[in-house]
Amino acid sequence: MGRPVPAAERHPEAALRYVALAGPTASGKTAAALAIARARPVEIVSVDSALVYRGMDIGTAKPTAAERAEVPHHLIDIRDPAERYSAAAFVADARRLIAEISARGRLPLLVGGTMLYFKALAEGIDAMPAADPVLRQRLEAEAAEIGWPAMHARLAEVDAATAARLAPGDSQRIQRALEVWHASGRPLSSFHAAAPSGGGLPAAALLSLEPSERSWLHARIEARFDAMLADGFLAEVQALRARGDLVADLPSMRCVGYRQAWEVLDEGRPIAELRERGIAATRQLAKRQITWLRSMPARRVIAAEAPDAIAQVLRAVGQIE
Repeated sequence: MGRPVPAAERHPEAALRYVALAGPTASGKTAAALAIARARPVEIVSVDSALVYRGMDIGTAKPTAAERAEVPHHLIDIRDPAERYSAAAFVADARRLIAEISARGRLPLLVGGTMLYFKALAEGIDAMPAADPVLRQRLEAEAAEIGWPAMHARLAEVDAATAARLAPGDSQRIQRALEVWHASGRPLSSFHAAAPSGGGLPAAALLSLEPSERSWLHARIEARFDAMLADGFLAEVQALRARGDLVADLPSMRCVGYRQAWEVLDEGRPIAELRERGIAATRQLAKRQITWLRSMPARRVIAAEAPDAIAQVLRAVGQIE
């Protein structure tokens, strides 16, 4: 008889391991990730649906060139803003990168705030219906007649779970959820909750930077948005608009901050209104991210505002390894 085949060889994915660092926007993930990189041989895989887009640097708080020179970063600047990027594409890219980084003897460190991506990677993602241009056009026509809040109410009737986590004006996601419902007869939430058809990677060691005091996070969000404006965020959006091939309904232009800037420019509103809208939208994003995180019971929570938060993260990573 031959030697017993190790589980890792029978199921190669079982050998893949990674550490995940999640948290709401402005919670200090980048600083913590760089601290880990200075202490251990890691490569960072971005888990952020906005950082994938080239030319969107200021409004996404993309790691700087100096920060990216310190440690290899992946899944940043991999799409043009005119293109789309999905959770399924992320899972495929992340699985490949986790294997490649591990083969180089380094620890894959997944960092970001797009919680659907974390969930899809850890639990797998069922195959949802592909986009249907005809159905999408019909939904857009209906929305033009009754408005997206009314479409949101329709979604709540057939998929209450998805509707509960979407704002009534989030046309892109409302449209997709309704499209999935009409195409499959199943709510979008059922695809996220169902046992994955293709299987997922083993559960990650998930560290979560979460504020104990919401006011602390709100103050950081406000300060960061002010810094973005000072760094030329509005000019960045104006340059994207000047390309001529981008429209407001693209996923890239519906990222928090970009959507509000586009609207303010369309309406000719003052920059002070962009600040007000952008901060409010970012706070709502953070609230949704925290709600997602609280649905992940296996996570290890570290108070983001703690004076020793980074030291706690470093200790936790050491314990995981």
